[in-house]
Amino acid sequence: MNIKKPFTSLALGLILAGSLLGASAQEATPGVLGDATAAECVTDIGTAEVPDGATGYVVDAENSNVGFAIDETLNTGDTEALASTNAIAGTLLVDADGNALSCSRVDVDLRTLVSNEIRRDDAMLNALDVNNYPVATFIVTEIQGDALVEGEETELTLIGNLSIHGVDKQVSWTATVTLQDGTITGSATTVITFDDFDVTKPKMGPVVNIDDEIEITIDLVATAQD
Repeated sequence: MNIKKPFTSLALGLILAGSLLGASAQEATPGVLGDATAAECVTDIGTAEVPDGATGYVVDAENSNVGFAIDETLNTGDTEALASTNAIAGTLLVDADGNALSCSRVDVDLRTLVSNEIRRDDAMLNALDVNNYPVATFIVTEIQGDALVEGEETELTLIGNLSIHGVDKQVSWTATVTLQDGTITGSATTVITFDDFDVTKPKMGPVVNIDDEIEITIDLVATAQD
């Protein structure tokens, strides 16, 4: 799969896709719920099959961002390690009644992650082993919440399969989404741990301790495709 700029050399992705799970995942809080479930609708990076009567909204990478936040303790005190990238591609699906659909998809190239401390960057990418596991995947298997209403912010819960470092887990995200004038803007957040995805905590000279939890936030802008 070849993806051109602004998603050049895309290899790590968060994919939103899937089919409904049912009652077992109701009222899920953000985080890892367990092992990944089967997902039938998997397409090429950055794309999704648009069902009849639905609209596909293509992610605008230049105005989107994926960020990671981790608490650290340095020998000089506590701090927050931040890393982000806008190397994002994807397609979000909404039906004619405003219902967000499974099989939406977002992909992010983690090899382009840059942190707020240049000395941390190599350690971070080495810990993720992005050369061997460049793609992370999130496949939505359940969407909880109301239909989107033009011009109004809607709260949703997205549940699905997240793949990082070659490990697949079922993860829940909290999201707020607004649809207006053919554009979707939204933000989704979850919390994972290093152990969830068999990632060894990166080590760096002044770091005394790294918190177990990693907060991931995806801020997206997506416009209706022709």
